[in-house]
Amino acid sequence: MLKKFITYYKPHKLVFSLDMISSFMISLLAILYPVITRKMMNTAIPQKNIKMIFIFACVLVLCYVLRMLLKFFVQYYGHVMGVKIQAQMRLDMFRKLEKLPFSYYDEHETGKIMSRMINDLQDISELAHHGPENILITTFMVFGSFFYLFSIEKSLTLIIFACIPILLWASFYFKAKMRTAFAQTKVDVAEVNAAIQSSIAGIRVTKAFTNGEKEEEKFTAGNKKYILSRSKAYKSMAEFFSTTSFVTDMFNVIVLLAGGIFISNGKINAADYSAFIISVNLFINPLTQLINFVEQFQNGVAGFARFLEIMDEPCEQEKENAKDFGNIEGKLSFKNVSFSYNENSEILDDVSFELKAGEKVAFVGSSGGGKTTICHLIPRFYNATSGCIEIDGTDIEDVSLESLRKNIGIVQQDVYLFNGTIKENILYGRLDATDEEVIEASKKANIHDYILSLPDGYETNIGERGIKLSGGQKQRLSIARVFLKNPPILILDEATSSLDNTTELLIQKELDELCLNRTTIIVAHRLSTIKNVDRIFVISRGKILESGSHDELMKKGDFYKDLYNLQFNA
Repeated sequence: MLKKFITYYKPHKLVFSLDMISSFMISLLAILYPVITRKMMNTAIPQKNIKMIFIFACVLVLCYVLRMLLKFFVQYYGHVMGVKIQAQMRLDMFRKLEKLPFSYYDEHETGKIMSRMINDLQDISELAHHGPENILITTFMVFGSFFYLFSIEKSLTLIIFACIPILLWASFYFKAKMRTAFAQTKVDVAEVNAAIQSSIAGIRVTKAFTNGEKEEEKFTAGNKKYILSRSKAYKSMAEFFSTTSFVTDMFNVIVLLAGGIFISNGKINAADYSAFIISVNLFINPLTQLINFVEQFQNGVAGFARFLEIMDEPCEQEKENAKDFGNIEGKLSFKNVSFSYNENSEILDDVSFELKAGEKVAFVGSSGGGKTTICHLIPRFYNATSGCIEIDGTDIEDVSLESLRKNIGIVQQDVYLFNGTIKENILYGRLDATDEEVIEASKKANIHDYILSLPDGYETNIGERGIKLSGGQKQRLSIARVFLKNPPILILDEATSSLDNTTELLIQKELDELCLNRTTIIVAHRLSTIKNVDRIFVISRGKILESGSHDELMKKGDFYKDLYNLQFNA
């Protein structure tokens, strides 16, 4: 973990080095005050040398001005370095999230992922800046103060340092409890964030069903859990700080008691004893600082561990020698394909079929039968458990994921539009497209005239998930996006099932044009929309029960006819 953490400092070696040098200089200048104080009390003051006293004072002022400038550098540039490290980690995490398979997002809530990306990385940023700085300062100050105190009075110094094992024991004992407690609070914060994200995303459903109290109840439960875990963390932190503070306070008692005895016995003079008392703070303060740093260290380490959990997740797999697909015709074959999300549930069972290039087929059947799973296996959102899927005679596992997915267009029931302009969302189909190509795609999707009717035209912002558009308009934008992509294979996964009948009929014309000269797979519940496809596959419980054209299946009078009659009689 430490080795990985250190790699993030490499781009900032100069600033980091200057930060460490500045921190060292700050520590060095801190020792100057008791040194000058001792010198003044032993020589300048007894000799009533006013000039020397003023010289010492001027030296201190100059040193403190330098210390102020050094502290400014450490506070400003050190924090900027920490933010840059945080930004790099956030970028690395985002890149990693982009490469994770669909299965990861099946198991992890968006709010929890966001918590790791924002809250955890903020803690890591603080640790990245203050960690090395605090370790350097405290280490130097502890050892530096030891040698200086030792030069004043050896026996008194050894007595004080004999208390260090007690402080270390208390620190390590309570530190372990703090680590566990603060790690749990991060988990609970992520759950609260997930609840907030879910509630805000579904606010319209909440209002429609007047279930605000229910959402508040769910949120309050998560909030109480967070309060409880945070209270446990603060209890362990309170035990840590109160105990270690007591130990450091006892140092002052020991100095007072032992120093009084030493002065009485003539082992130390008043001037050296005064310098010793001042210098003891040089030892206690860095210890206190180190103790205070433990909380930040725990938060940062826990955050970095959660960061590494995501970074260590296995990415979508492709072969090392995976080739580029290039241009394809669109011939598609499933050969004895089986698939299951886990060992206990098989979604597809030995499915085989073959589609000609440009053929238009439909998959129908009851929900959960495996229709959408077939659509997800083609672009390798999931990998088949067994069997083989080929496009133009090439196993899709032998080609790169990027080249595979560039050749496949998908229009889904739940259209996802990004918070941005209409033009930006259409361009998502092909980022290097020209304005003329965007307009042409919009015309084919029959939405160009509507876009021009808007005050800002193609630069109109459509809001989060396209909230400012109707269902039909959002679906047309998604169709324009696929027109722009112009893929040889097209998947329509219940593309119109969320629309009303009138809108569906209007959209159907655009979909029919989109399907021309492409290998097209349609998943549909409304059988009226697929009567004219080349072939229909009836699938249930992961198996293909029958296939053929609409007329052939109706004449056969089996599963498809039962589905058709059931739907239209209803």
